[in-house]
Amino acid sequence: MTDAQAPRVLIVGLGMIGGSLAAALKAGSFAGRVVACDRDPEEIARGLALGVIDAGGTEVADWVADSQLIVLAVPVLAMESVLARLAPLLDAQVITDVGSTKLAIRAAAERVFGSLPPRFIPGHPIAGSEKSGVAAANPDLYRHHKVILTPGLDSDPAALAQVRAMWQACGAEVVDMAIERHDQVLARTSHLPHLLAFSLVDTLARQDERLEIFRYAAGGFRDFTRIAGSDPVMWRDIFTANKDAMIAALDDFEAGVARLRRAIVTGDDDAMLATLDRASHARHYFDTLLNKTRYQAMEQRNIRYRVSPGGGVRGTIRVPGDKSISHRSIMLGALADGVTEVSGFLEGEDSLATLQAFREMGVAIEGPHQGRVTIHGVGLHGLKAPAGPLYVGNAGTAMRLFAGLLAGQAFDTELTGDESLTKRPMGRVADPLREMGAVIETAEGGRPPLTIRGGQRLKGIDYAMPMASAQVKSCLLLAGLYAEGTTRVREPAPARDHTERMLSGFGYPVHRDGDLAWLEGGGRLTAAPIDVPADISSAAFFLVAAAITPGADLTLEHVGINPTRIGVINILQAMGADIRLDNPHEVGGEPVADLRVRYTPLKGITIPEDQVPLAIDEFPALFIAAANAEGVTRLRGAAELRVKESDRLAAMADGLSVLGVENTLHEDGIDIVGHGSETPNYGGGRIDSLGDHRIAMAFAIAALRAREPIVIDDCKNVATSFPGFVDLARRVGLTLDEEAS
Repeated sequence: MTDAQAPRVLIVGLGMIGGSLAAALKAGSFAGRVVACDRDPEEIARGLALGVIDAGGTEVADWVADSQLIVLAVPVLAMESVLARLAPLLDAQVITDVGSTKLAIRAAAERVFGSLPPRFIPGHPIAGSEKSGVAAANPDLYRHHKVILTPGLDSDPAALAQVRAMWQACGAEVVDMAIERHDQVLARTSHLPHLLAFSLVDTLARQDERLEIFRYAAGGFRDFTRIAGSDPVMWRDIFTANKDAMIAALDDFEAGVARLRRAIVTGDDDAMLATLDRASHARHYFDTLLNKTRYQAMEQRNIRYRVSPGGGVRGTIRVPGDKSISHRSIMLGALADGVTEVSGFLEGEDSLATLQAFREMGVAIEGPHQGRVTIHGVGLHGLKAPAGPLYVGNAGTAMRLFAGLLAGQAFDTELTGDESLTKRPMGRVADPLREMGAVIETAEGGRPPLTIRGGQRLKGIDYAMPMASAQVKSCLLLAGLYAEGTTRVREPAPARDHTERMLSGFGYPVHRDGDLAWLEGGGRLTAAPIDVPADISSAAFFLVAAAITPGADLTLEHVGINPTRIGVINILQAMGADIRLDNPHEVGGEPVADLRVRYTPLKGITIPEDQVPLAIDEFPALFIAAANAEGVTRLRGAAELRVKESDRLAAMADGLSVLGVENTLHEDGIDIVGHGSETPNYGGGRIDSLGDHRIAMAFAIAALRAREPIVIDDCKNVATSFPGFVDLARRVGLTLDEEAS
């Protein structure tokens, strides 16, 4: 291809941003020519000398005709004059820009062309430096950074694709956003920080003692004020162009500073702590979001487990704290009067999302640090409206319980979660809450997000649950705290009673009689210490691991053995497992014990239906036990497994079939044919966990009795319920490797 035939990009404005784009294109996969126009001939000369452009000059008219893509890298307030010069020269060229404000640029285009041209795709790279000029050009400036494109409704798809491809050739991550939203977001995340840095440095520089101040300024001051060294003219233009969004952002900031000032003046330590702690953890969240390690960002990465066959299971371990109790400890501690100290808190994704949600509603929370959390309760009516939607990650428990307690608040809230959670049904809590007087809007099919309208007058109801569900029961009891009269919930079979136990521990009277639980609204909660026991749902994987592995002898310390949760122990013992409960005692009203499990051969059984609600979350692990038992294990009455993080009946059946384990799937259960565990009786293979943490962990322990390796895809959500699973699995004897995919 000759130079005349090669595609050509014209960059108008060869400063640091335009020069870095040119350098990135030259260094990357772009195969065409890069030319530039700048009113300063010295910048063109530098660009040529540095090799970041192939040609260039000072007159834009000389370079338009042979260019297919034109990038406007000039100040925002200069955009209109550049567009006016380009207008008579254009044919079919695609135009984009790098401006920090998009409404002003769209308005400039409308004044020149009458409307935003279909082949003009406004853009904004979220990258920069306080340095200026083409001499500061950096070919890696945009690599792994976001570029926001703001196409209009009539934008040409081919033009949009061309602009997207250019930025992707620079290594950037390209996203689309509405123009109005862009300016609102950037006003807060970029423009306001620059304004504050300029203002702080100017304020200190005008003080008499400025030399002493600057001489002893530490790293924090230098880091924060670095951006005050940016181009003043450029930032004046940005502040002017984005005036309305900037004023709104500044108003919000000034209101926040005023609140913090009042807390300092009045000595309101809790208000100060709430603000500082919320900010500290929000900053940590920001880091993990950028590093793609937590919350929404987790959906952008994946983890694969590769587990070698065989291994032994021995030792003494303690699995993380109970997730259900961790959720409730934060919720009730926040609604209590006084300070609640929590130990053993599960520092997993779901529990941390619940903790962060309460911070966003004004609750001061210290920690977590090594499982310890201190909650400065605000009382039943002390929560404040969050600034935006409350994100609960993958936690169906949190969303359903939040729905109940938020139904009684004075403010509106929106509850949202990750991709998996938005597929799960919420009608089972929304419908009875509506009977109590709550106003709840859901997405199609009764799924998240949930919008809960505040200020409603709730009344107690008598509700018979169609199926046993601790989440539904807890949701209605929490709503009952805010309701007039008595809220009664009847369950068709025993479900977890952590909420009732913890409410009683916080001094709120809860009455129970057989299958009925009830409470009166209008009471108060008093802070109390909480020691979270180890989670039996997490322990279940290691109970099964030891139960199926010849020679195994494993002790799990301080495990919660709430009578409504011990179905996994009862079922394994019925299959012949040797499980002993040592050192039984109570902590905070919850029974705990050390569980010692030693290998004995298992036999297949018909699982009693009365045990199903007591082991509903543990069945993925129990299915692996069944695959290693002698004979057929039959399960019925477990239709709820169809609507967990995945359809767990189908997911486990598919995975067992991959391994060669004979099984028959039923609408509400499964039959699994095992051939004992004295010798490995199934093969290996590749399993799709469907993003379900319990499916992933179940097939990891299955490798103990496999003949070949088991590879498990989509394991990123294991951290939601069991941080440290991989380390503990390796410690007891599994050979498990994590791979990014």
